[in-house]
Amino acid sequence: MLLIGVDYHPSFQQVAFLNQDTGECGELCLNHSDGEAERFYRELQQRGISVCVGMEATGYSRWFERLLAELGFEVWIGDPAEIKTRRVKKQKTDRKDAQLLLRLMREDNFPQIWVPSPENRDLRQLVWHRHRLVQMRTRIMNQLQALAATRIDLSSTLQSPFSCRCLARGKILHCTKRTNVHPRPKNQSDAPSGK
Repeated sequence: MLLIGVDYHPSFQQVAFLNQDTGECGELCLNHSDGEAERFYRELQQRGISVCVGMEATGYSRWFERLLAELGFEVWIGDPAEIKTRRVKKQKTDRKDAQLLLRLMREDNFPQIWVPSPENRDLRQLVWHRHRLVQMRTRIMNQLQALAATRIDLSSTLQSPFSCRCLARGKILHCTKRTNVHPRPKNQSDAPSGK
């Protein structure tokens, strides 16, 4: 199995790897913009090597996690705070971070956290989006109801102005037509004083 510790950044990743079968190890810096990182992992899949990738949790790596899942690689996402406590020297560089992740994986001491599957993430995103739409709809309905309450006497109807009966009667429509009509004083004496 090939263990890969990845210090991930939005534009590149620093990689430290160890092939447990052959003992081969090394380091690479892979760019994302020119597709170098994607080519590297696809090549590993074509060679039929089983791969386990360990990286810190970050909000910018969704595409990378999806790529690894698509290729059938095992992905370990680590708790950044826990990984930070296991750093021996406080000097932080990308190379040392990748080496630390690889060492934690090799020693079976990687602070792995649970991460939802890509399908689960998509469902969560849809539920969140639906929730926001319902909130927007509720705000608009409340605003319309408040507007209607100022223009028509709601006490004459014991139901919501958005019920089918009220809408069928045209009360809301009639109310909205009158919203921009304001009586204007004919002369200065009719104008309200600023008191």
